[in-house]
Amino acid sequence: MAEFFASLVPQFAWDIWNWFPPLVHYLVITLFKILVVMISVILIVAFSTYFERKVIGSMQARVGPNRVGPLGLGQPIADVIKLLIKEVIVPSQSSKFLFVIAPLLTLIPALAAWAVMPLNSDFVIADINAGLLYVLALTSVGVYGVILAGWATNSKYALLGAMRSAAQIVAYEIAMGFALVGVLMAGGSLNLGDIVEAQAGGVSQWFLLPLFPLFVVYWISGVAETNRAPFDVAEGESEIVAGFHVEYSGVAFALFFLAEYANMVLISTLTAIFFLGGWASPFEGWTFLNDISFLSWLTVGGLHWLFLKMCFFMYTFFWLRATFPRYRYDQIMRLGWKVFIPVTIVWIAVEGAMAWFQVGPWSGLGA
Repeated sequence: MAEFFASLVPQFAWDIWNWFPPLVHYLVITLFKILVVMISVILIVAFSTYFERKVIGSMQARVGPNRVGPLGLGQPIADVIKLLIKEVIVPSQSSKFLFVIAPLLTLIPALAAWAVMPLNSDFVIADINAGLLYVLALTSVGVYGVILAGWATNSKYALLGAMRSAAQIVAYEIAMGFALVGVLMAGGSLNLGDIVEAQAGGVSQWFLLPLFPLFVVYWISGVAETNRAPFDVAEGESEIVAGFHVEYSGVAFALFFLAEYANMVLISTLTAIFFLGGWASPFEGWTFLNDISFLSWLTVGGLHWLFLKMCFFMYTFFWLRATFPRYRYDQIMRLGWKVFIPVTIVWIAVEGAMAWFQVGPWSGLGA
């Protein structure tokens, strides 16, 4: 990467850069990476709202946004401006500090988790060895923002929605944690980059096949974690008047909205990293493609593959919303506690047997 930047700037600027101590180099490069990742995530979140309305509109024989800008692409910008200029109304009997801080507690963990996300073999903000634990911890913190939003509002409807959402998140968080134990066993590391490297070699080496039950549990639990349809009982308008954020407006509501889509992008990317090889190419190992000049790029891994996998899972989020009706609350809790948790525990035992007999990801242990 240093050679790439050296080719873009004049020599005297590069000499000035080399004059600064290594600590300054580290801080500037890290800040640059943070800005790149945060701006990219926010833009993806903004235009995810557009594509969701287009996808669902197409499935339901509607047009979707088509008035603001060419093909309606200016609609996300119009939505941002609308939410920014609206008044933020704080209920008079609410806990004002907690009312304001709650949206931040839902958004900040969704953005902070990107600190350990490897976008390719070279680009990661913090390449820490406990990246898996870091992600698991941060994705669990978001529930505090939901609970505080419902409680601080001093509204029974908001509190009911917060309690339902918190119980749902806790139930599916346990299943997600057990699914990640299976990923840890297969990858042999808590570092997300090492987990991706353990899946090198093409589709046959991805954890999707040997850990397929855990993949299903993790993905569906991720949908439930983000309170998306058909698990959106926290916002059951017909039952509890829009849930824990019913009293929020303007920028405060926009932060909850942003957090939901940021978590969708995060879960989609994590699923691709844990089970679909992350930035790895699905055609890796197909040596005959290297002999065809215009197809040789297909075997090269990179950010574009991770982005395509993330887009697929984002599309699945939209697809589920347009297809399934909302589940009853007792059905959701039964699925989380009585189905997913036992399935993950059983498959962890199956993984232990696979490791003992050296099959799947453990086939090279005896080498």
